[in-house]
Amino acid sequence: MTPNQIRARLVEKGSSYRQFAISHGYEPRNVTQVVARWAGADRLPNGRLAFAILRDLSEEIGTDVVPGIRQTANAQ
Repeated sequence: MTPNQIRARLVEKGSSYRQFAISHGYEPRNVTQVVARWAGADRLPNGRLAFAILRDLSEEIGTDVVPGIRQTANAQ
């Protein structure tokens, strides 16, 4: 997914990157940076914070931001 597609899904739910970040305890800047870096990537991030943000964001919008992230998160 592209950052704009993710943003659109959040808007459909009445949210934004900022609102998502604050409600999940993340810094808004971290969320926008992680999405800009990893949205549409073919591999999972190595960092714990980036992984957690993408996992929570995927759960929020109901689809994988990075392919396989929800399966990997459920396996752990």
